[in-house]
Amino acid sequence: DLQKRVEDQQGYNEGEYVLNNTLIKKLTETKAAKLRNQYLGFVFQSFNLISYKNAAENVALPLYYQKVNRKERMKRANQFLEMVGLDDRAEHLPSELSGGQQQRVAIARALVSNPKVILADEPTGALDSATSNEVMNIFRTVNKQGITVILVTHEEDIANQSDRIIRLKDGEIIN
Repeated sequence: DLQKRVEDQQGYNEGEYVLNNTLIKKLTETKAAKLRNQYLGFVFQSFNLISYKNAAENVALPLYYQKVNRKERMKRANQFLEMVGLDDRAEHLPSELSGGQQQRVAIARALVSNPKVILADEPTGALDSATSNEVMNIFRTVNKQGITVILVTHEEDIANQSDRIIRLKDGEIIN
């Protein structure tokens, strides 16, 4: 059944997923991806950087999908690398960066398209405590600029740096 395949591709098969007053279930995967790219930024524990692209190219990637021209993409990518303190590492490949630097590149990539919401899945899980605090400082800064940051973590000290904590157990909210 086509509807079931579309739902499975979009990552859910129960309930409704509405983004900016648009029911995602009714969209093709391409249209859903465009909408997500416009409103959401993603940060992952494993960074998900493209190994053969330098830091600036990795940051610029969401803008490519928004059809922004190359000159403007690179200009904005460099601005966001500067914001996360990595403008001097723009030409470096991910393999030439520390874990904390890779995560800051990933954060810059999530921010470059000016999303309304950042979804961060265990963004400090692979980092030492000092680097984790740097990452949390960046998230606090962008949150103060009006971007909602939803962060998933198992680390109590990271959760305690948030304005609001929602605890889940077995898929249920417990507080």
